[in-house]
Amino acid sequence: MDDGFLMEVCVDSVESAVNAERGGAGRIELCAGLVEGGTTPSMGLLQVVKQCVRVPVFVMIRPRGGDFLYSDREVEVMKADIRLAKLHGADGLVFGALTEDGRIDTELCTALLAVCRPLPVTFHRAFDMVHDPLVALETLISLGFERVLTSGCDSSALEGLSLIKRLAEQVSVCCAPLGGGITERNLQRILEGSTASEFHCSARSARDSGMKFRNPNVAMGASFSAPEYSIKVADVAKVRTLNAIAKNIL
Repeated sequence: MDDGFLMEVCVDSVESAVNAERGGAGRIELCAGLVEGGTTPSMGLLQVVKQCVRVPVFVMIRPRGGDFLYSDREVEVMKADIRLAKLHGADGLVFGALTEDGRIDTELCTALLAVCRPLPVTFHRAFDMVHDPLVALETLISLGFERVLTSGCDSSALEGLSLIKRLAEQVSVCCAPLGGGITERNLQRILEGSTASEFHCSARSARDSGMKFRNPNVAMGASFSAPEYSIKVADVAKVRTLNAIAKNIL
């Protein structure tokens, strides 16, 4: 954080990871399934990304999309994925778990944190689904999470800005990176309206597929999934622009 801030870019491919670093990202959050908000990436992806970038790579640990209430078998998957991510060079881990009544699952988080150590851990945007965010943040601090990713429990960081400011003022040992809907059009307003020293974004653009033959009658996923012949990747120019905006403010 030599510039007074740190920009984290979430990516789901080697190309996006390389572009994020080229654009000035200080840390990468490596995921799969960004359409679902991010799930655990393959260990092959982690291995190759680690070969291609020098900035820290934090790995998402989320066995599926949907809610953050996990079964015993899903917990075993999460523990196994944490161990594998550490083995393959992860610099940090990212996860979140809630109880059925919308509180931090302290028992599960404690168990997962023990598997993660000594690596630093971020509690992801499961935080935005909690019943009481101020109480939840105190719980996460007491458990030992280094950072919390939040959009202020709203649809984007801009809409949740007032809560983000309250959370950042409450924090003493844990920073709260901003996440959710951050673009070059709203980053200045978000950073000026909060005291956070980190922010999180995807900074992606659509890139047309290189396929020349295309079958318009078949889709590989559900109707809401991304089209087969358009690929979203981190955009070097967008990352650089966000980086420049943050440097100018912070």
